[in-house]
Amino acid sequence: MMPLAFIGLPGGYEVLVVGFVALLIFGNRLPSVMRSLGKSVTEFKKGVAGIEEDLDTATTADKKPTATTTTTTATAAPTHD
Repeated sequence: MMPLAFIGLPGGYEVLVVGFVALLIFGNRLPSVMRSLGKSVTEFKKGVAGIEEDLDTATTADKKPTATTTTTTATAAPTHD
C-alpha cells in the first residue's frame, strides 16, 4: 500500500479552483459570514486589550512604594550563670 506522501501542497491553480467553488457555494452568505468574522475579531482584540490593561495596572500597583512598617525584633541578652 502506497502512502499519501506523494500528494503535495496545493498550487496556485488549485487554490483558485477551491476559492471559486467556495464562492459558488457560499456566495449568498459570504458577506454576512465575513461581517460576523470581523465582529468576532474586533471583540477578541477588545478582550486582549482589556487583559493587557489589567496586567499593566497590576504591575504598576506592585511597583508603587507602599507604606513601610518598621518591625522591631527583641534579642535576648546573654545570661551569665
